[in-house]
Amino acid sequence: MTTTTPQETRPQAAAKPARWAADAVATMREGARLRLDYSAQSLWRVDRMIEDLRREEPPFAAFEAVLRGLGAYAGEVIVRQTGAEWWATGNDHWVRTPDGKLWDPIDEARRCFSGVGSLRLLCRDATSGSRVDGF
Repeated sequence: MTTTTPQETRPQAAAKPARWAADAVATMREGARLRLDYSAQSLWRVDRMIEDLRREEPPFAAFEAVLRGLGAYAGEVIVRQTGAEWWATGNDHWVRTPDGKLWDPIDEARRCFSGVGSLRLLCRDATSGSRVDGF
């Protein structure tokens, strides 16, 4: 008898967000000439870019995939800085840091677009137990 768990951990859960993050890095490099290097410092630029997009008042649907990619990028920064793992249930993806806390960087990117979130601050909070340059 095989039992399935409702949550998956890396590498299965990481496949989609890692791909979304890599796509965001390539898109930002080609389209916006923005270099993203998976550093905590790069999240300053990501927050600023989302703020610039928000000021143009485009419909959310026009940037939903971009925001998902940028949120996944922030999650990958946390994963690489802390040894965290991606967790997934259905279509929802979170980052679980070594201290057991769950973080939702994809939703935080959406919150940034609405003017109330910050990927940089989310990363700072998620990595507070680790030394991360850039904050």
